[in-house]
Amino acid sequence: MSESFFSTDIARHIWETKYRFLSDTETSDQSIDDTWRRIARSLAAVEPDDQAQWEQQFYDILREFRFLPAGRIQAGAGTGRDVTLFNCFVMGNIEDSMDGIFDALKEGALTMQQGGGVGYDFSTLRPHGAPARRTGSVASGPVSFMKIWDSMCATLLSTGARRGAMMATLRCDHPDIEAFIDAKRDQHSLRNFNLSVQISDAFMKAVRDDSTWQLVFPADAIADTDSELVMRTWPGRDNEIECRVLHELPARELWLKLMQATYDYAEPGVLFVDHINKTNNLYYREQISASNPCGEVPLPPYGACNLGSINLTRFVGNPFTDKAAIDTEALISTVATAVRLMDNVISASKFPLASQREQAEGSRRIGLGVTGLGDALIMLGLRYDSAEARQAAANIMQAITHSAYRASIALTEERGPFPFYERDAYLQSAFIKTLPDDIQQGIRDHGIRNSHLLAIAPTGTISLLANNISSGIEPVYDFEYTRRVRESNGNDVEYRLTSYALRQRQAIGEGEELTDAFVRAWDVDPVAHLDMQAAIQPYVDSAISKTINVPENFPFEQFKSLYEQAFDRGLKGCTTFRPNPVTGSVLQTGVTHIHRARHHCCDIDREID
Repeated sequence: MSESFFSTDIARHIWETKYRFLSDTETSDQSIDDTWRRIARSLAAVEPDDQAQWEQQFYDILREFRFLPAGRIQAGAGTGRDVTLFNCFVMGNIEDSMDGIFDALKEGALTMQQGGGVGYDFSTLRPHGAPARRTGSVASGPVSFMKIWDSMCATLLSTGARRGAMMATLRCDHPDIEAFIDAKRDQHSLRNFNLSVQISDAFMKAVRDDSTWQLVFPADAIADTDSELVMRTWPGRDNEIECRVLHELPARELWLKLMQATYDYAEPGVLFVDHINKTNNLYYREQISASNPCGEVPLPPYGACNLGSINLTRFVGNPFTDKAAIDTEALISTVATAVRLMDNVISASKFPLASQREQAEGSRRIGLGVTGLGDALIMLGLRYDSAEARQAAANIMQAITHSAYRASIALTEERGPFPFYERDAYLQSAFIKTLPDDIQQGIRDHGIRNSHLLAIAPTGTISLLANNISSGIEPVYDFEYTRRVRESNGNDVEYRLTSYALRQRQAIGEGEELTDAFVRAWDVDPVAHLDMQAAIQPYVDSAISKTINVPENFPFEQFKSLYEQAFDRGLKGCTTFRPNPVTGSVLQTGVTHIHRARHHCCDIDREID
C-alpha cells in the first residue's frame, strides 16, 4: 500500500494531487507502487528487446524514491493523455512584428496547455518609444508585451491547467534593460514570470573598469537617427550586425540598479550568457540566450529539458555514525539505469510543437541531477558550509557525471549517437575536455547518445513527495516548520513538517541534542551558498538552480558583490532571496511558515514538477 512508502502526510498529499493517475475508464494508481510500475512499464515499452527486464530495472530505481523523474514524467507517463513528458521549453525567437509576437504567444500557450513551462528571450523586441522603420509606429517595448504573456498564463490556470511557470530574459545592452530590472517592483506585476538578465563578459569588464555602457538595438529595425553604429551579435541573426547606440550610462550605475532590485524584491536573477555559450557542448551549432523557468537548463530556441534527480539520502550507509559513507557502487549503477530511462523519455514523449520534437530528438539532451544533498550531508556528519562538505558534494557529483557519460557512450553502441553529433567539434567543447581520458576516447570511438547529461533542478515538489527531503543542492530549510500547499480544489492546506535527517536520527534513538552538522539554510552565510554551487558546477554540463538565501538584515554593501562573486566562481547563473515586502517574508519566530502568497522563482508553486 502507499502508506508503507509515505512517512509524511505531505508526501501522500503531493502524490494524490499531482502524480496519481485516476481514470474512470482505465486502470488507475491505487498506490505509489502502481505509479512506479506505470512509469517503468511505459518507458520500457520503447525498448526494442527485453522490455520486461528493463521495466524491472526501471522500477527498481524508482522504488522507495531512489530516482525521482521530474513531475511531467511522473504525472504523464503511461496515462495515454495528450501531455508532454518534458518539464520545460525555451521557445523560438520572437519576431519583432505583431504577427511574430502573437505567433510566439500562441506557441507558448499550446506548450503550457500540455504542462510545459516556457522560457523566452524578449531582446528581439524594439525598445519602448522606438519608431519602426517600415510603419512609423512607436514600439511599446518588451516589458509591455510580457504582460500579455502573464495574462495568458493566468488565464490558462483559471481553466484548471497545471500551474505554469515562465522565464523572461533580456540582454544587458537592450535599451529597455532598466525597465526590465524594475518590472517586478510592483508586487502585482508579472507574477507568473521569473526574470533574468543576460550578463555578458563585456559588461562585467565595463563594471570593473567603471566605463560607459552602450544600450543598442539592430539598426535595420530602427528609423534612421544620427546615433553611433556598432557591431553586435543578436538573437535570431547568424552573424554580427549593425546596431544603433540608443543610450549610454555608467556600467556601475546599471549594475547597482540590478543589485538593488534583487536586494529589494529578489529579482532579476542573472545568466552569465557568454560563459554559458563558451561551455556549451553544442557550441558549434547553438547560440543560447534563455533558459527554462528555474535556470538549470540553458537552451537554444525550441530546446526542451528532460529532468530527473538521484535521491542522495537513499545512498548513505551507516548514517549518523563514524562509518557513514555514500554507497558509490549503488549510486553509479542507479545513474546508468537512470540515463537509459531518461533517454527513453525522449522517444516516449509527445511534444506540443514539431520544432520542439526536432530539437529534443536532435540533441537528446537530458538533465540528470541530485536532490537531498542537505539531508545527506547531515547523515554523513558534515556541516553544509564546511570545506569537507563541499569536497564530499563535489566527489558525489563527479561520480554521477562520469557514470552518466559512460552510460551514454554505452547506449550509443546500441542506438547510435544523437543526430546533431559532430565528433571533432564535440570533442573540442570546453566541458568534454575536462572529462577523463577514457570517456573522451569512448566518445571519439563510438560517439555519445546524449549531447548533455547533467542539470541540478530545484526539485521542491518531488522532494516533498520523497518524504520531505531537502531539495536539490540546498541545505535543509529548517528542522520543523509549517508549509501551506494548494489542494486540487484550489484551497490551501497546512502541514507540519520535520526535516528528513532529523526524523531519521530520531528513529534510531540518537537523542535530542543536535550535532554541528544540523545547519539550516538561513544559518549558512550567502558566500558559503555560492561556494557549494561552485564546488558542483565543474561536474554539471548544463547549469544549477540554486537560491542564495540572504538574511533580511544582511547589509546591502555586502550583498551587492554576490553576483560578481558568482561570476568569478564560474557559475552560469545566480538567484538570491532575501525576505522583503514585495515577495513576502519568511517568519522565523516560533514554528517557521513558508508563505506562498507571492511566488519566488524556485518555490513549489513556480516549478513545473
